[in-house]
Amino acid sequence: MRPEVVLVMGVSGSGKTVVGRLLARALDATFHDADSYHPAENVARMAAGVPLTDTDRQPWLDALAHLVRSTLIGPDGPGIVLACSALARRYRRRLGVGQAAVRLVHLDGSAAVIRRRIEARTDHFMPAALLDSQLAILERPGPDERPIVVDVACSPDEIVRVIRSALGR
Repeated sequence: MRPEVVLVMGVSGSGKTVVGRLLARALDATFHDADSYHPAENVARMAAGVPLTDTDRQPWLDALAHLVRSTLIGPDGPGIVLACSALARRYRRRLGVGQAAVRLVHLDGSAAVIRRRIEARTDHFMPAALLDSQLAILERPGPDERPIVVDVACSPDEIVRVIRSALGR
């Protein structure tokens, strides 16, 4: 079986990490959280409530694009699930969305639900103040990206069931 990449995207607080971990377990894949690929300067900026620029994102996107390429050219295997905001189409293109072996999952939902989640968590660097900037740059996936769109109001287990069904697994 050729490896594949399932890219779980959405704004901060949409549940990418929780869903990504559960999905990776269900698919017997390796989970990667894009947050852990950010340079320390980016994390400090976001923690201070400063939105990142495209220049700030370059090293992060470079590392993630390398991860995806390495997975796709690697040995046969189950592949990876990558939890990554990937808010702009150009970021998703860099990460291989559009290739047959890269499937896109968009965790979508109301700003009010997502804001409540961000405000309730205590273990993440991204403050609720940055949600509006994320929503402003969010480019919802188009049909050419073959997205699996799931409402974040569903439970994580239900979201994983929907994704697995859409993937044919």
